[in-house]
Amino acid sequence: MVRFLVVAVLGLVASAVHAQAAETPRCTVWQRELSFAASVDRHDEKAFAEHIDNDAVFAANTAHPQRGRATILKHWKVLLEGKSMRVRWYPAWVVQAGDPSVLLSSGPALLENLAPNANPRYTLIAFSTVWHRGNDGVWRVMFDGGDEGRAATAQDVANFEAGRRTECAPDFVSLAISR
Repeated sequence: MVRFLVVAVLGLVASAVHAQAAETPRCTVWQRELSFAASVDRHDEKAFAEHIDNDAVFAANTAHPQRGRATILKHWKVLLEGKSMRVRWYPAWVVQAGDPSVLLSSGPALLENLAPNANPRYTLIAFSTVWHRGNDGVWRVMFDGGDEGRAATAQDVANFEAGRRTECAPDFVSLAISR
């Protein structure tokens, strides 16, 4: 009986901690990143645009950054159409610094060239996105960038597919500091 009560209490504590974590800015941005990626998967330009701040900068870590929502939409048109290229991504980490209205998400992205004889067919990229919570409470992308990527093997693609999590990953940094 005591064992049952201990297990039941531990289960309730874990549920409460999980529910609390889901309400943190980190986890809100985690879900926002997934929603952002889903808008591209659905070819939904309007939803995609709603994730981007008016003054956002994409390809921020390159010599030719794309400035402003309209310019970004123009550059992403091929990916939003999904006819010749497809991109999928998900967060692996979301971290918060001192300012609670600014968070960084990062993770893998998989670019697929849909041409019949494409070589490489897949390119694996690492991305980083800076999210800002506006005065209206909505998180939008301020800066986005990634590396040049590399040709992905079949194992890389399988690992990418297996690595996607819909639930916010634990904040290991916060857990370590709180002990």
